[in-house]
Amino acid sequence: MAGKTAIVLENIKKVYSMGETQVFALKGISLTIREGEMVAVMGPSGSGKSTLLNILGCLDRPTGGTYYLGGEDVSRLNKNQLALVRNKRIGFVFQNFNLLGRFPVLANVQLPLVYAGVGKKEMADRAKEALDWVGLSKYADHYPGQLSGGQQQRVAIARALVNNPSLILADEPTGALDSRTSIEIISVIQKLNIEKGITVVMVTHEKDIALYCRRLINVKDGRVLGDTPVSNPRNAAEDLAAIPEEREALS
Repeated sequence: MAGKTAIVLENIKKVYSMGETQVFALKGISLTIREGEMVAVMGPSGSGKSTLLNILGCLDRPTGGTYYLGGEDVSRLNKNQLALVRNKRIGFVFQNFNLLGRFPVLANVQLPLVYAGVGKKEMADRAKEALDWVGLSKYADHYPGQLSGGQQQRVAIARALVNNPSLILADEPTGALDSRTSIEIISVIQKLNIEKGITVVMVTHEKDIALYCRRLINVKDGRVLGDTPVSNPRNAAEDLAAIPEEREALS
């Protein structure tokens, strides 16, 4: 289903200065990711994968090289321009959900729309639609602390979806979840990739989780050591169907 290029990285480098010491986090990474791909990025701690994700998410700028997002060179944008790109075109899903505990679920999902200046009615309608899409519309008035870990991650996915992004970046999205709930979350991510055509780049330490993607990129010491297709990606929905008696009730 992949079509046009979503991401092009050309010789991306990132150097951090720590006093008189320079740390070379990325050492010339070149990658092309097509629209509609679902890609896993793996590597040991300190490999550079988090730095890579920060650059992909326009949270940081490379020291050298060029980053094209949807054909636009975003590697030279200033902070305000990068913030606009993040808000309009990228959705983020984090390991620890990053929900605001003092706000109900609906308000958490609406947050990107607040920054985008969307009107109140449209904001509520879009947030409710996103919650319905992840199967949590009945929990709109609940607070994050009243939900399970899997439900909180679904809320985080709804928040990532609410601005209709072309790219979802997931940083260890199952890292804080048990095995069964992890498969449920991956099933939601696979569904948004397939049904909505959203490009997904997911960082994970777990090989079993990576095999739900269609492409596996291995990073080590700031370089890409491997970039291979997954010949027969696992289907999370089918895996869940095999364990219906253990499946978490979300209705």
